[in-house]
Amino acid sequence: MKTNNRPRPDVYKMVTERIISALEKGVVPWQQPWRNSGLPQNLITGKVYRGINLWLLLSLGYSRNFFLSEKQLEAIGGKVKEGEKANIIVFWKQITIDDPDTTETKDYPFLRYYRVFNVEQCEGIPEDKLSKVDETIHNDIVSCEDVYEQMPKKPKLQHKGDKAFYNPLLDFINMPAKTQFPKIEDYYSVLFHELIHSTGHLSRLNRKELLNMSEFGSEPYSIEELVAEIGCCFLKTVVGIGNNDLENNTAYIDGWLKSLKNDHKFIVFASSQAQKATDYILNTCIQKEDESITETDGGNDSTF
Repeated sequence: MKTNNRPRPDVYKMVTERIISALEKGVVPWQQPWRNSGLPQNLITGKVYRGINLWLLLSLGYSRNFFLSEKQLEAIGGKVKEGEKANIIVFWKQITIDDPDTTETKDYPFLRYYRVFNVEQCEGIPEDKLSKVDETIHNDIVSCEDVYEQMPKKPKLQHKGDKAFYNPLLDFINMPAKTQFPKIEDYYSVLFHELIHSTGHLSRLNRKELLNMSEFGSEPYSIEELVAEIGCCFLKTVVGIGNNDLENNTAYIDGWLKSLKNDHKFIVFASSQAQKATDYILNTCIQKEDESITETDGGNDSTF
């Protein structure tokens, strides 16, 4: 019997290379606008992609952000246009392994990737499928102020001086007055960033990167700042504030590129933590991403 000795693909590396490629072109995936094209979602199930998948698909720049697997496409009578290449998305799964020494079982997370196509890469899709209109899925959040007001166990918010920061020891956020910002959107952008930091508090998500980020430039500091940056963009996406307004992009991009090249798990982990922080703030219990494609389209994995 022949054995397949091909090494498993490094899913983390694949995702990271996609992000690096975008950053090197000056495109920050988590800052891409979405209002005109809708949030990326599966054409068949209607479920919106989350976490790193949101940014992987949004950064592709399609005018219609509906995606589906090749199996799903074939099931509705469509096919992929000649020459089109698949886009990668990823899902976390668990594998249970027996420990021969202790006779106990342990669960290990691993990352699987799957291939999807945008509807613009396909032909033969029935018009009734293409007529879907993206209605915002965040109806419970009606204003920027609601994001803070509806947050469970929210930290104290005070307005003093001209510095914005979160104090994890005393669990409060300090913000300059709204009148000190050029635009009201700028105020909420900074507030959302600090709110994401606050989710790492011991009484909330107990994120170790927040608790160990005292040294500027350290690994915990870099991860926590990226978690806050991506989480802030998640929240701005919810309320409809533009995400492509980061000042001094070059300096930020250089720092992110360095971290991404040093650790292939960096962006996947940071995105996952940012999604958890966002879900906590919005007090949501959102269904996991649609994994129906996993039963029909195979997949490839990397063990954590």
